[in-house]
Amino acid sequence: MTIKHHFSTALLFCFLLSFAQEKAIDTIYIFDNQLKNSKKFHKIETLNQEDLLKNTTNLSEVLRFQSPVYIKENGRGMVSSPSFRGTTAQQTAFVWNGININSVFLGQGDVNNLNLLGYDQLEVKSGGGSIIYGSGAIGGTIHLNNELSFNKGFHSTLFLEGGSYNTFNSFLKTSYSDDKLSVKVSGNVVKSDNDYEVPEKNYANLNGEYDNRTFNLGAAYKIDSQNRLYWQTQIYDGEQHYPTSEFGTKTKYLSNTFRSLLAWDFNSKKINNSFKVAYLQDDFQYFDNISQPKSSGGSGETYLAKNDFNYFLNNHWAFNLISEYHFDKGEGYQSGITDVSRNAGSVAGLLRWNPTQKFNFEAGVKKDFVEEIVTPILYSFSGKMNVTDWYSFALNVSKNFRYPSFNDLYWQPGGNLDLKPEVSHQAELGNNFKYGNFKLNLTPYYMKIKDMIRWLPTSNGYWSPVNTNNVESYGLESQLDFEKEFGTQKTKLSLGYVYTHSTDTDTDRFLMYVPQHKIFGNATYKYRFAEIFVQGLYNGLTYTTSDETLRDAINPYFVMNAGLNLTFFKNYQIGFKVNNIFDEIYETTAYYPLPKRNYSANLLINF
Repeated sequence: MTIKHHFSTALLFCFLLSFAQEKAIDTIYIFDNQLKNSKKFHKIETLNQEDLLKNTTNLSEVLRFQSPVYIKENGRGMVSSPSFRGTTAQQTAFVWNGININSVFLGQGDVNNLNLLGYDQLEVKSGGGSIIYGSGAIGGTIHLNNELSFNKGFHSTLFLEGGSYNTFNSFLKTSYSDDKLSVKVSGNVVKSDNDYEVPEKNYANLNGEYDNRTFNLGAAYKIDSQNRLYWQTQIYDGEQHYPTSEFGTKTKYLSNTFRSLLAWDFNSKKINNSFKVAYLQDDFQYFDNISQPKSSGGSGETYLAKNDFNYFLNNHWAFNLISEYHFDKGEGYQSGITDVSRNAGSVAGLLRWNPTQKFNFEAGVKKDFVEEIVTPILYSFSGKMNVTDWYSFALNVSKNFRYPSFNDLYWQPGGNLDLKPEVSHQAELGNNFKYGNFKLNLTPYYMKIKDMIRWLPTSNGYWSPVNTNNVESYGLESQLDFEKEFGTQKTKLSLGYVYTHSTDTDTDRFLMYVPQHKIFGNATYKYRFAEIFVQGLYNGLTYTTSDETLRDAINPYFVMNAGLNLTFFKNYQIGFKVNNIFDEIYETTAYYPLPKRNYSANLLINF
């Protein structure tokens, strides 16, 4: 499925909705209602549109500079995967409006195939979440949220950006809402020749161009005071050309995604219930020679139904029952995967107790039922205590898992039908301090993963997945935040430090692509119509081989960005940004350097 033929029509529709007066906001609806409960016990990084617009290159850049996640990117805009707390991309769940959207083939998501500006809000949660978000929610979850507002009238946003390497980025979002109906439409196009060079590494990013498009349509309707209907649809069409050497064969990757979600919410004094049905489609094609027919590919589909029932026994006790069923099917091309399918379901119960304003407790248990796979019983316990006005702590203990993907099971040659799910046990203690306008979070954690799935070479000459690794990871996530307004001035500061010790317990060696140290910081100062911001990122030594070879490791690096935004006539903003100010030579994946100093300018209009 592609959106190129419909994109002009969609943008025209956006413009037609953009001329009227605004009203006061009534309510804002976010599809992922469980995330609100998680914020009581977990440190969750919330990034809104103004934060996302500071790193508009791609989602990888946002996560790299504004979250504790390590991003492994095969060159700017190319294949990109996250690492939470020393885990891999397959232990990370991507959650779109409350629905797990990891690939049924790979069991993971590609960060750069999720267009950044297709979402109203991005939230990053470290730690396990399989009770709510299912398979893969071991290291952490990345939440891609869309919002719908009521009683706001018409509102539109237009964003245009041009940058180095012939990069063009455009985004248009428009919405209309009254007290009964809410509609929002948005479209995003980002393309680049991406032909940067790093002479010091004898590297030229040849054949690195990309062209990605996203279209979103959301609607909500209030039936009466207790019942509401919500709908969200997203279409993504992406093309990435993979970098090659001067004499290498040019390759490319095409990805087409369709997601649609319908929700019915019922809310009364004693009962809150949210029923969702969704359809997800993911098609991809790989060309090992762009002038020849595709060499591999696949098409995956998911049909999903999920019900989230909450019953409030009284002001202190609440019971939450979550049931889910999904049917996955896939068909590969040149992979040996002909036509496979899988039925899966789960039932989870959570009990919440809030005896006083100073104490919150939650306990959950879950059982998954996956066709032809034996799954464990999962649990979670969370408690938060407000000790004083300036200090609180939260303890979280959980058991989480990931079951094998279609590739793990059915790829030929090599698929292994005897694989067991990966299982993790973890605990963390979040310490929260407040003093004036300062907030400090210190979260030490411990995690152990059993039966991690790894693809290893066999005596027959091909690779096959086996349950081999046991991984132990412990460390510290910390973040200091400061925000203050005084008169016409506003300042905001965020500084994070992450320590990660993640090893294979069989070899006692560090896992690949897991830096022990990461420091990231963002500072913004605004005076009247002018805003300046700076970003910094330090990454420590990162091993790229399982034997900790130093000559192959990625050396520590420090990268800094800065930008200036000027606002005119209240609704018009012009921005300028310099990426990698100090011309640092760095890479997040071996042999794929990221760009040196580069520039961009943008225009933002709200009307």
